[in-house]
Amino acid sequence: MGDPDYVDVPVDFLVSELNITKLADSIDRNEATPSDSLRPVALPSGPGTDTTHFSIVDAEGNKVSATLSINYPFGSCYVPKGTGVLLNDEMDDFAAKPGVPNVYGLIGTDANAIEPGKRMLSSMSPSIAETRERIAVIGTPGGSRIITMVLLGILDFYDNKDAESIVNNGRYHHQYLPDRIFYEPGALPEDVIDELRLMGHHLQDTGSDYGNMQLVIINKKTGKLEAASDRRGIGSAQTIPAEKE
Repeated sequence: MGDPDYVDVPVDFLVSELNITKLADSIDRNEATPSDSLRPVALPSGPGTDTTHFSIVDAEGNKVSATLSINYPFGSCYVPKGTGVLLNDEMDDFAAKPGVPNVYGLIGTDANAIEPGKRMLSSMSPSIAETRERIAVIGTPGGSRIITMVLLGILDFYDNKDAESIVNNGRYHHQYLPDRIFYEPGALPEDVIDELRLMGHHLQDTGSDYGNMQLVIINKKTGKLEAASDRRGIGSAQTIPAEKE
């Protein structure tokens, strides 16, 4: 994967029903598939701590899901003289040296190598999801775990769960390498953990919660807004009545 302006990314094939069905059919429902039998894509990576997300819906119905990051703590640790602006170090999201882990342990390939004008890969996944009845504006910080957090949130949304439940539900994550399922304390019932281990999965309790999801749900019929901020973070959810002209 890499910037499609520089790398041939077969998007149509990747999202095609044929490919998705083939991948789904390849999943063994009874036994874990060792990661070393698949093409490795990453090494251990912890949750990020220097990313912010906000979800906004205004009185006109405009929707914004935005994730902002300076990547590493204090970014590049450099402030240009006279600006007061701390520069980020998002270039670390490039594969500065293909095959060598970046500061978060992720390994990149030549497709994500540094080039002038090129955009780096990122786990940030600000999203807007829609059903016949509702619209969700959703996102979260969290490093390489962002993708699974947003996916779990969207699946809960399609299961018609309310905003508070979605942002506060237990979380689990797998990213090929290390070959294990990470889960928050209490996120998985003991019988599920036992069953997964019998199937050959390796599981690890993270020892603490992670993520800071922000979500707004719109009821398309009534126009009612439902906002929720993750109990794990320091954000807040607010609805502000529109001023009458």
